[in-house]
Amino acid sequence: MRALVARDRESGYSGLTLTEMPYPHAAENDVIVEVHAAGFTPGELDWPGTWTDRAGRDRAPTIPGHEVSGVVAELGYGTTGLTVGQRVFGITDWCRNGTLAEFVAVEARNLAPLSAAVDHAVAAALPISGLTAWQGLFDHGQLRAGQTVVIHGAAGAVGSIALQLALEAGARVIGTGRAADRESAVGLGAEAFVDLDRDQLEDIGEVDMVFDVIGGQILSRSTALVRPGGSLVSIAEPPPDTPDISRAVFFVVEPDRAVLAELEQRLRDGRLRPHVSAIRPLEEAAVAFDPMRRGRGKTIIRVQ
Repeated sequence: MRALVARDRESGYSGLTLTEMPYPHAAENDVIVEVHAAGFTPGELDWPGTWTDRAGRDRAPTIPGHEVSGVVAELGYGTTGLTVGQRVFGITDWCRNGTLAEFVAVEARNLAPLSAAVDHAVAAALPISGLTAWQGLFDHGQLRAGQTVVIHGAAGAVGSIALQLALEAGARVIGTGRAADRESAVGLGAEAFVDLDRDQLEDIGEVDMVFDVIGGQILSRSTALVRPGGSLVSIAEPPPDTPDISRAVFFVVEPDRAVLAELEQRLRDGRLRPHVSAIRPLEEAAVAFDPMRRGRGKTIIRVQ
């Protein structure tokens, strides 16, 4: 099969090549998915799991990409709940070969059914961003109707999904980002927008929750925004210890079939719009990793 392959960690995105790789093996409880569209995270070539398996053994050359939308081509031993020919989407294991290939092996529990009404390119933009937004807001931040949340990077792939989910839950949303992001964030429904280059973050005042995707000084300064008993949730790095904040959480997204199904329902109903900035063929997947050629949203690779 054709696949985008990273040969070594030192080469970065410049070392990515499209080449032939062996057809994947379906382990117990796996499915083989014929990939129609795939998503990736720009920084994943620096992740330890991209280069080693769960036992810490080197597994280069490696295939990047951890979001998939496609059709079940084969069932591994013991796999239940899915059928050959079924449309599915989901998230793949961090320590196995990924989705920028014609076929990928995935644990069945990491996939959810995908209706014919949803395009594969749209579905492939949702698993990591959607699960991250959901888990950050509701599982870790415990956001409720009537509360106010600040979402840093509100026009990005994760932030834009978090913004839409928070509004649907009945929260008041203040978005942040660069000046060019204002129109997008306000267009999605943010009540206010803070330009992180020009406005004073501290002028926001106290809020119930901050959802951070940036880290660094923005995360540190955000502690002053959270009211006593509120939540500070980050996917960038652990938040500073602050006694008045009841929940200061750093987390890594986890697979969740039930939440994927909830997100897919929102796609079908038109209640959720992933921010897809570009769709490229597999032949251009290496170029898509170049930070100078990426947009603010998600770049999706069309495989089939």
